[in-house]
Amino acid sequence: MKRMALLVAGLLLSPASLAVEGMWTLDNLPKADLKKRYGFEPDAAWVDKVMKASVRLAGGCSGSFVSKDGLVLTNHHCAVGCIQQLSSAKKDYVANGFLAKTRADELACPQMEINRLEQISDVTARMNQATQGAGGGAEYAKRQKAEKSRIEAECVGSAADTTRCDVVELYHGGAYNLYRYRRFQDVRLAFAPEHAIAFFGGDPDNFNFPRFDLDMALVRAYESGQPVEVRDFFPISERGAAEGEPTFVTGHPGSTERQLTVAQLERVRDVDLVASLTRLSEMRGLLYRYGAESAESARVSSDDLQGVENTYKVIYGELRALVDPTVIQRKRDEERALREFARGRKPLKEHVRAWDEIAAAQAVYRDIEQRYKVLEVARGFWSKHFATARWLVRGAQERAKPNAERLREYTESALPSLTQRLFSKAPIYPDYEKVKLGWSLTKMRELLGVDDPLVKAILGREAPETVAARLVDGTHLTDIAVRKQLWEGGAEAVAKSKDPFIALARAVDAEARAVRKRYEDEVEAIENANAERLAKVRFAMTGAGAYPDATFTLRLSHGIVKGWTEKGRPVEPFTTIGGAFERHTGAAPFALPTSWLDSRARLNSAQRFNFVTTNDITGGNSGSPLLNTSAQIVGLAFDGNIHSLGGAFWFDERVNRTVAVHSGAIIEALRKVYGAEVLAKELSGS
Repeated sequence: MKRMALLVAGLLLSPASLAVEGMWTLDNLPKADLKKRYGFEPDAAWVDKVMKASVRLAGGCSGSFVSKDGLVLTNHHCAVGCIQQLSSAKKDYVANGFLAKTRADELACPQMEINRLEQISDVTARMNQATQGAGGGAEYAKRQKAEKSRIEAECVGSAADTTRCDVVELYHGGAYNLYRYRRFQDVRLAFAPEHAIAFFGGDPDNFNFPRFDLDMALVRAYESGQPVEVRDFFPISERGAAEGEPTFVTGHPGSTERQLTVAQLERVRDVDLVASLTRLSEMRGLLYRYGAESAESARVSSDDLQGVENTYKVIYGELRALVDPTVIQRKRDEERALREFARGRKPLKEHVRAWDEIAAAQAVYRDIEQRYKVLEVARGFWSKHFATARWLVRGAQERAKPNAERLREYTESALPSLTQRLFSKAPIYPDYEKVKLGWSLTKMRELLGVDDPLVKAILGREAPETVAARLVDGTHLTDIAVRKQLWEGGAEAVAKSKDPFIALARAVDAEARAVRKRYEDEVEAIENANAERLAKVRFAMTGAGAYPDATFTLRLSHGIVKGWTEKGRPVEPFTTIGGAFERHTGAAPFALPTSWLDSRARLNSAQRFNFVTTNDITGGNSGSPLLNTSAQIVGLAFDGNIHSLGGAFWFDERVNRTVAVHSGAIIEALRKVYGAEVLAKELSGS
């Protein structure tokens, strides 16, 4: 038995115990390992500052406060939604960049929300008590969601405008933490470079290195019409970090699947990833074709196209990892060893069935997957109008219920974020809406079948493109006043509305809710309940010394500045500004903007531009600061190399790399290319 224990420990902790793997919660940092590796052990003051200076962009990115006046540094690709929403055919800030010469010139982002973590508390005992004896089906799901909503409502209290609270599952249900955030919804754009330099190299260079990108933007958080005064922020180090120097990433990685069972990974590989690649390929073709129609079409669709291309590469990289037999075999070995470990210990024997129950849930998922994604995930209705209509239709129903009984996205703690999007002034482009909706309705018919009753009810005898045009031409939901009237009017106003998108959302809602309930009761609840059992087996072996899968909550990863070897050739860790000019061809995506060409003589060609580190990151970490031991910013994470895409499932320190903008390059560009001396001084703490 002792030999088996050693085997399990090796499988579960390798390479985490040997390498720099890990996205660690701030209340469970590997301090002994940090001290051994770097001679640095973060104290309570360092951790508290890191927590308060790091921020989350609620739309799916990270960032950090970089001045006492609420200035936030993040990636251009994280702020591009705001930049595009503020743009027009006459003022294209995506293509031409934006600089607020004074704070009065900063422009309000229509729907950006920033969250600053204030407190983490353990609510595991309360969540476990709420679900005790519930089994693993509908009753478990009901109790779990209700208790989460109660805890969050208590945490928010009467401060919903400025407070956000999330109950977060860690270790797939092995522990539950309550994260309390300060919410900032008045966020204004201060600076953004041109897209040509923020995404220099375009899709060909994406997830590759060397890179030459100024993928950065500056926004500012406001409160009561004034910049937020913050005590904790990260000053920027113009020197940056040297090769071999330790670096720490604080950010909000979205999700990883390193603790999933083999059955779950096989479902992800065979169902989710393959279907997503097919869909994204078609979306990319559609967007290319639409963008080729005119310069305005290209501008309107550029953000979606970049997102689709980025996501395609991510999913392709993940699929490559899961079709690698060595990866799956490694997971099988881990699972086999865990089962044997549990069978050999009386208190854990009952948990062995967890793997089989999770596997059975995957069979249910395979049966309902297409209908669930088309209707509930709304892939059959790719339209901002439809999203608005669903919020209104469901909001009317859900807000009439007790808070604990609502769908999670309509609880009191979630409503401020939802209403910010619902009443956003972001432009909606009718012609673009028709193209997207027409295509997605075609996919709905293809996936659900021509004879499906709901398909017949939606399309009748019309072509999908005809239906889409009729819906878009007939809607009034582009008018914010109409949205507010329907929201405030509640169920009665929504029921009486003759808006075609409201009618569509009503027609779809019952079936969408039904398939969602099946997913939550027969798949998600089974997975969650049994994941708690598997977590107990893992904890019996490793204690709390392991890190949980990513959950879009604040984490810290550690590493060093280091290149790698690619097919016998060393890849150096740094690129320079001079290298960007050498890569310039004059044709997109390798065309430097005019501002850079005009500034070449002023720029330090030897200034380090981008660099790589061994930090363990994933999607959601975009915009994360790279820090030194003094909590100074030495870089801005914006990408990973192609090898890192398999990091969703495992980490390989030999080749997985974080790609970052060098802190010195940020200051160099602000001063010598954009004439943004005021912002450069603010970043430098002057």
